Amino acid sequence: MLIAVLLYLSILVLVGAYRSRQVKTGDDFLVAGRTLPARVLVFTLLATWVGSGSLFGGAGLGYRAGFPALWQSAGAWVGIALVYFIAPRVRRIAQYTVPDILELRYGPVARVLGTITTVLAYATIAAYQFRGGGRLLALIADVDPDTGALITMIFCVVFTSLAGMLSIAYLDVGNGILMTAGVMLAVVFMVDGAGGVGTSLAALRPDQVSLFGTLGPQASLALFLPTMFLLLGEANMYQKFFSARDERAARLAVVAWVLGTIVVETLIDSTGVLASVAMPGLSEVQSEEIVIRVAIDLLPAFMGVVLVCGAAAIIVSTANSFLLTPSTNLIRDVYQRFVNPGMTDRQVIVYTRVIVAVLGVAGYVAGKFFPTILAMALWAYTMYGAGITPALLGALLWRRATRMGGVASILVGMLTTLSWEVVGLVRGADGVPDYLFGLETAYPALVLSIGTLVLVSLATPAPTEEEVAALYSGRA
Repeated sequence: MLIAVLLYLSILVLVGAYRSRQVKTGDDFLVAGRTLPARVLVFTLLATWVGSGSLFGGAGLGYRAGFPALWQSAGAWVGIALVYFIAPRVRRIAQYTVPDILELRYGPVARVLGTITTVLAYATIAAYQFRGGGRLLALIADVDPDTGALITMIFCVVFTSLAGMLSIAYLDVGNGILMTAGVMLAVVFMVDGAGGVGTSLAALRPDQVSLFGTLGPQASLALFLPTMFLLLGEANMYQKFFSARDERAARLAVVAWVLGTIVVETLIDSTGVLASVAMPGLSEVQSEEIVIRVAIDLLPAFMGVVLVCGAAAIIVSTANSFLLTPSTNLIRDVYQRFVNPGMTDRQVIVYTRVIVAVLGVAGYVAGKFFPTILAMALWAYTMYGAGITPALLGALLWRRATRMGGVASILVGMLTTLSWEVVGLVRGADGVPDYLFGLETAYPALVLSIGTLVLVSLATPAPTEEEVAALYSGRA
């Protein structure tokens, strides 16, 4: 299996190196020259979204809780469905980053706060891709997980730096196909081995096939809400919409993306659920490795290789995008915007590559402070979903949103997430947070961020039609 994974990753590097020769401008590196057709866009959206959070966190939760784990995935499904109505407007605006949009509506302070929030959240998401890669290498090659995470980080930094969005988007076509094939083969094999769908379901506990199961309504919604709000404001998604050939391509890609996400994430979670019968007794940390354990211990060799290579594709694809987006934010939204407005295309490319490396190292270090991949995912989702999404949707959809309302919303969402998590960890034990009032961070962070946007906007003078017309019409 190790040889197969190394061979597949080598192919990615070679193709990425070839694509790097086509990068001529900053637009090529950051938004693929705004040329992506729908068929490419859908696969890069799918491969980016379905990462280690699904492969390890989602499948592990499926192993422990059953099909109620799909509440986390369902947040993405609803979010993507809502994005269908936003995608054409986003492409029409034709910027580079989400902070670009925030400044157009709320001013330069919103741009800086949006960049800080994005870097905090996305460096964490990249970090758990590294941890996922470390666990994969530990299982297939007996490599120490920390060493494996370091190897994964170095590979992803090098690969992302080669050709930026132009390389990532086209390689994600192959990654998306391989990922889907791998989990589909795994589920079909396990269901067939158990004697069919009916027999497989009958072997599960009643709570594993209920609506909320052992999670309960509160914990289920605490999975659903951060995922939905992250998706609605997801900066990688918007950067890829900016990369689309036109508005029609962006909208068509969203339709196929939601269908693909439903299929792939259901298959991944089902792998964990079905494996809870075939491989019982795993700890919480071990359960997060269940997809790789299925590939090694349950599947025939060929199927196992496809699944492991698909897992590697998931990790690499997601890490690449979550390194490129915050790096783009720091270069364009801070350095170029406030320090060096006259940057050349060559400087944009070189400086972005340097920041990719810096964030890769920072993410690797940050990954050591979380007990599980699921915990990292929920923290990052809440940070971005509460800090960015309400203000971003207000900028795109609510004409009454004001500068002060948007800035205050970003600040309150970010600070509430940080403070609520810190207090929970201080009150808790063994890395398990004890949240105030028993409320997961998503609830206070989202309520306060949305409430702040609405109340401050209503309490401050409304923007004029001229102030928002350019943004809504795409002339900004």
